[in-house]
Amino acid sequence: MELPEKLFFAAFLILSVTIDGTQGDTMVTGTVLCDQCKDGQISLFDYPVNGAKVTLSCADSNGQIIMSREETCNWFGSYTMRFDGAPDLSGCSVRVSGSGQGSMGCGEGAGAAQNPRLMFRMFDMEMYTVDPLLAQPAQPMQNCPRSSNPVPAPVTSPMSPPHFNLPPVPGLPPLPPLPPLPPVIFAEASACPSQKWTMPEYKCYWRGVNRDTKVAVAFGMVAARRYGTDITLWNGLQGRGDPYRTLLREGVTALLNSYNSLQFSYHPLGVVEHMNLALMGSTRSVLLTALRFKRANTGAGNVTCKFTTCK
Repeated sequence: MELPEKLFFAAFLILSVTIDGTQGDTMVTGTVLCDQCKDGQISLFDYPVNGAKVTLSCADSNGQIIMSREETCNWFGSYTMRFDGAPDLSGCSVRVSGSGQGSMGCGEGAGAAQNPRLMFRMFDMEMYTVDPLLAQPAQPMQNCPRSSNPVPAPVTSPMSPPHFNLPPVPGLPPLPPLPPLPPVIFAEASACPSQKWTMPEYKCYWRGVNRDTKVAVAFGMVAARRYGTDITLWNGLQGRGDPYRTLLREGVTALLNSYNSLQFSYHPLGVVEHMNLALMGSTRSVLLTALRFKRANTGAGNVTCKFTTCK
C-alpha cells in the first residue's frame, strides 16, 4: 500500500472513531504533507502537517466563487469537510491556504491545488477524496535528491563575443556568520535510546514534534484517555516503573527515531498505530509493545545512534 493510501486509510479510521452520531450528506476528506524538498512530489522525507489550513473553493462558469469552506488539519495531517445535501463538487478545487499552530514551520508556500474525486455515492450520502496536498517550507531541506531530469547547459554560439578586460572589483566586506543548520535526516539506519533524547546536546534532532507537544496531540484520543491531555512528550520520556509509563517512554522515543532515520524499524504512522493498539489491549500487550519499541530504539544490537553534538 502506497503512502498516500496509508494516510487516507488511517485518516478514515480516525474519522470513524471521532464522529459521534453526526453525519453530513456529503463529506470531503484528504491529507496535507510537508514537501521538504520543495519538488512538488511525495517522498520519504515528507511528513503529515498538523495545523495546516485547507480551503475548498467552487466557482461558476464565469469564474466567480459561489462556495468556499476552510478547515484545519488535525494532528494526523488530515481534514474533513461536511456539506448538507448533495452538491456537485467535481468542479471545485482544494488548496493549502495557510499554516497554523503546530504546523512546524511548513506552510509559507504551498503546492498545486487538487480537485475532489467522488469515491462513492450511497443512498443520500456522497464521499469525495482529495489527493494529498503539499505544504512547503520557506527553504528546501538540505541534501535533497537531485532531479533525474537536469536542465541542459546552454548551447554556446561558435562566434564568441570579443573579450574585454574589466577593472578589478574592490573587495567586499566579510559576510556575517550564518546560523547553524538543523541536522539532516539520516539516510542510513539510526536508533537512539530514550536517554539520548533527553540530553541537551542533542536537542536539535527533535523534528516533526517538539518537547512541548502534548501526548494527546501526537498519539490521539486513545492515548489522551490513558495519559490525560496535559502531559507532554518530554514528560513521557521520564516514565518508569509502571507498564503504561514504560510504553509511553519507548513509544515517544520510537516516534522521534522514526522522524530522524529513513531506515528505522517503524514509520511514524506505524508507531502511532502500534501505540494505540497496545493501549486498547491487555497489560501483556502493553508490555510486549514496549519491549518491541525498546529493541528498535536500542538498535537490537545491530544499529547504533548517529547523533553528533548540536552546534
